[in-house]
Amino acid sequence: MKGLVVKNTGSWYTVRTADGQLIDCKIKGNFRLKGIRSTNPVAVGDHVQIILNQEGTAFICAIDDRKNYIIRKSTNLSKQSHIIAANVDQAVLIVTVNHPATNTTFIDRFLASAEAYRIPVVLVFNKSDLLTGDELHYQQLMMDLYRHIGYDCLAVSAKQGEGIGDLQQRMEGKISVLSGNSGVGKSTLINRLVPGTNLRTAGISDAHDKGMHTTTFSEMVPLPEGGYLIDTPGIKGFGTFDMQPEELTGYFKEIFLYSAGCRFSNCTHTHEPGCAVLDALEKQLIAPSRYQSYLSMLDDKDENKYREAF
Repeated sequence: MKGLVVKNTGSWYTVRTADGQLIDCKIKGNFRLKGIRSTNPVAVGDHVQIILNQEGTAFICAIDDRKNYIIRKSTNLSKQSHIIAANVDQAVLIVTVNHPATNTTFIDRFLASAEAYRIPVVLVFNKSDLLTGDELHYQQLMMDLYRHIGYDCLAVSAKQGEGIGDLQQRMEGKISVLSGNSGVGKSTLINRLVPGTNLRTAGISDAHDKGMHTTTFSEMVPLPEGGYLIDTPGIKGFGTFDMQPEELTGYFKEIFLYSAGCRFSNCTHTHEPGCAVLDALEKQLIAPSRYQSYLSMLDDKDENKYREAF
């Protein structure tokens, strides 16, 4: 029997079959994906084969080939990955300029990972209603930066409902994975997008102005206007996984663009003579924050570097 994984609680998977049944499933003990060292070999969005048992539950025995998936380094086992979602049309990354502040390094790492797996990204800047004049100006500068690179950006207020219509249009008819740091208002946003969902929301830790986790599992939720969103637990860090240094240039759109002019084909864009990327950086054609993110990912040989929150 075939079905779609619509929920993952860590130990159980909920699979929806073609006739609409929801069946709780487990993975056979020896089930592993070839070539992927993952803490969760099955992810929400996977199309799977299941075998029913007498208890009314089932075992997942096979996974269909994936169109794509988005992945991050496991926070518990640094040599393994964690698959966030599979077979998605786009990723919607929720970020906040303040309350809490989303680090640009986190944004750039997420974007690079999405580029590696050919997943388009919409950047959604939430909590615009809470920002001061200076913070709104900074938010606009960030949006201008990422739009110039080629990313779609939206400013919204999930609490006030501002900008939600524009986001709904971008998600209509698509499978979108929602992600972001803890505390950026993802649950509030989903409650706006899917009335009646009533996901639990939490405030920000007063001590550190950081988010507190409210989602502890991944789930696929149907959208009223068609399509699905995949809700994922808040991410505190985004360590990259299995990216080779020589591939990294291709995951930063603007660095890849200028790298065509480098004197050496194996240029790392750090010190080489005739480096067109360093020249573009000096001419302010590449944002220093983006270049610093590129350097930090080149330096990812330290397996433990990004286990903690940014």
